[in-house]
Parts: sequence; C-alpha cells; structure tokens
Amino acid sequence: MSRDVPFKESRAFLLSSCPGRVATLLPLAATCALSEVMSVPASAPAVLELYPQLFAALLLRVSCTLGVQLPRTLQAKERRAPGLALASRNLDPCSSAAETLQVMLLRGGSEDVVQYVEREGGWESLRTSTGHEEGVARLASAMVKFAGPRLPLVMKALLGAHSSVYEVQRVTSTAFLAELLNSNVVKDLMLLESLLDNLAARQKDACASVRRLVLRGLANIASGSPDKVRAHGAQLLTSMISGLDDGDDPQSLVALEAMLGLAKLLGLVEPWDLRSVLLHVAVRIRPFFDSEKVDFRSASICLFGHLNKACHGNCEDIFLEQVIGGLVPLLLHLQDPQASVAGACKFALRMCGPNLEREDLAEAFQKHLQEGRGLHFGEFLNTTCKHLMRHFPDLLGRLVSTSLFYFKSSWEDVRAAAPMLTGFLVLHVEPEQRQQVDLEQLLTALQLLLKDPAPAVRMKAAETLGRLVKFA
Repeated sequence: MSRDVPFKESRAFLLSSCPGRVATLLPLAATCALSEVMSVPASAPAVLELYPQLFAALLLRVSCTLGVQLPRTLQAKERRAPGLALASRNLDPCSSAAETLQVMLLRGGSEDVVQYVEREGGWESLRTSTGHEEGVARLASAMVKFAGPRLPLVMKALLGAHSSVYEVQRVTSTAFLAELLNSNVVKDLMLLESLLDNLAARQKDACASVRRLVLRGLANIASGSPDKVRAHGAQLLTSMISGLDDGDDPQSLVALEAMLGLAKLLGLVEPWDLRSVLLHVAVRIRPFFDSEKVDFRSASICLFGHLNKACHGNCEDIFLEQVIGGLVPLLLHLQDPQASVAGACKFALRMCGPNLEREDLAEAFQKHLQEGRGLHFGEFLNTTCKHLMRHFPDLLGRLVSTSLFYFKSSWEDVRAAAPMLTGFLVLHVEPEQRQQVDLEQLLTALQLLLKDPAPAVRMKAAETLGRLVKFA
C-alpha cells in the first residue's frame, strides 16, 4: 500500500475544468488483496500479530482516499462486466479501504468495535470529507471502550503520520489521538503524558485543521482526566491562548476551538494560572460577540461568562473594566435571533452580576435570566438600567455611546433593542449627568432609525425620542 502514492492529480471529467484525484493501481490492489487474505479464518494469528500496524495503515488509507476516484480503466471494466466478480466488490478507493479496515477488526477479535461504530453511523461518516473527523472520533471512542489494551501499540503506529506529507493523514491521526483524551482509559494505560506531548508537538502544524484538533484533544482532558488538569494547567492555557491568537486561519476555526476548550478548562485550573491570562482572553474574544457566525457569538459569550464565574470573589479592577465593557452587547444580544446566543447572554450576565458588586443588580440578573424561562425584555431592561444609573451614573456616556454602535446592527431585533436600552438609560439618569450624552449625535441617530424598514425598530426609535424630550 505504501509502494506508490495513493493518488495522482488529474481531471475529474473530460469536459470539466475541475481538478480531481485518481487512485493509483498498486495501493488499491494491495488494499483489496488484504481484504481477501483477512477474510480467511486462517489469517487470524497474523492479523492479531500485526493488529497495530494494520489498523494504522488502513485508517490512514481511508483518509488519503477521501474523494479519490477510480482510474477510468477500472470504471470502464465495471460498466462492461456488471455480473462478474470485479463488479461484486466495491472498488471505490475510500469505501474499499473502510471495508478492509472492518474486515481487519473483525478478524482481529474486535467485533464490538465494528458494531459500535456502525450503530453510531461512524463508518458512513468516515467515508465522507464532511463527516470524516466525526467518524474517526467514533472509531477512537469504540477502541477505548472495547479494545483498550490495543491502544498503546496502535497509538505508536499512528505517530508516524505526524510527519506525513499528506495533510489529511495528519488530520486523521490527530483526530484519533484527540478523542482518546476524552476517556480516563488513557490515564489507566499510562498514555496521558505521551498523548499530551505528541499533541503539543503538532500545534505548529501548517494545517489549520490539525491545530484545531490539537486544541480539542487538550480540552478533552477536562472530561477524560479532570484531576490532571491542574498539574498541566499552565501548558493547557498557553496552548489555548496560542489558538486564540492564531493568525494563519482565515476562518478563525482554531480560535473557535480555543474558546470552546477554555470554557471546559477554566473551572479546573489553578486560580494563579488563570489570573495571568484573564485579561488577555477577555480582550481577545470581545470582537466575536458580534460575529456574523452564530457559533462564534455563542462560544465567545459563553466563555466570557466562564471568565466571570472564575473571578467570583476576586475580581480585579482591570478585569472589571472588561465586565462593564461587555454589558451593552450582552444586554442587546438577549434579543439575538439565535436562541443559543440569547441563552449564552443569560448565562454570562448571571455570572457578571456578582463581579459588579451591587446586590440588587445581581439579584435582577438572577431573577429575570433563569435558563429555560421566558424573558420580558422590556421589564428586565428597565430594571437593569435603573440599577445601573443608580450605582454607576458615570457610565452613562460610555453605555450610550456603545449602544449607538448597535443602531446599525444587521439583526432587526438587536437594532430595535439598542434605542430601547438608550431610552431606559436616559430615563433613569439624574440631571447632573446629562452632559455625558451628546444629544445632537443621539438625535441624529434616532432620526435615521425612524426611516428603518423594520416597523419594530421605528417604534422603539420613536419611544426613545419621546424620552429624550423629557431628558432635554
């Protein structure tokens, strides 16, 4: 299987300009031959002896044949001889590799692994580019459950893929190793340290998917071996921060994985390790609050909540600034069109409450923002603004200025909530605080909202203008 490259770049079809990958014959024939040999019961001793090498070779064969086509010569033979043995075998390069891997596992005594992956839909996922990582994770989970003693040598066999010239093989091996850390079996098998070291060594990989999966694996320690997080806390946090700052991933998926990972780890690391990164993380995730991508909004806001939770009873002034700076976006995104984002805002605001050190404000957050309960947004916003202006009157100008930014939000409900927030702030302010607000700027912005295509936005803008008359 390794004597020739697994595929060659070609043209997918004669009339297409899209490049495609075509399987080379020798590795394809070797894969089919392995399946034939291992289908014979007498091959069992050899399969057991070579279990780790066969498992690794076939899994990596699956990965590097994703989307790879049969050579046209074999396609033609299949069409010409539909009744012959050639056509009875699935010669699709990826499918044949996945089927051979199943044959190997069955002959090697791992029937439970095959059945578990089948029940989870893993074999089907394994064959597709979009589901491959999930399929690999299901396979790794099955190996942990039913073939744990095999893992040390399987892991050793997969380590060679670390330097593979094929990006997809590096992705596959990293996805497999990352999922192992989701179980405490790796700790029992004394694999935890070596897995951590191996994943850490991959964090500089040129492939963003590999870097993303490294972070997923490191964060999996929180569920697989939570008692080991403190011992490795500094290393884990450093890796997550590096992922947040990853500048070579235009889609920011590495940063997204870092946010998800930090949310899992924060409650388990040493407070000292956490304090050293709190501010950096809070500043770095703030732009994602308003991302057009729902996953980024919900992950960043949820992480902000976990940062606040970790600070309870010990919130330094420099972090308190971040809490105050996050109030307006969190309040307005309670009206986010995506329920997951609104839910994350509820959680984050509940966690922010104690750090503001105003009991009535914290109680209002706890009362109105319970998970799973409906929210009377107007009543809540009015109450919140009343408490904010009572305890933090000097923040009026800053809160109004931030709210003005959302007058141009792309989400109608958020755009309608922004003048609503502004209106309640000015309603509850004392006369001596009026100079904080640039009335001319605010009036101009509201007049523009009166022309908004959304009726709800126009209505809230008109209500706020009414409050400004009293304010002025």
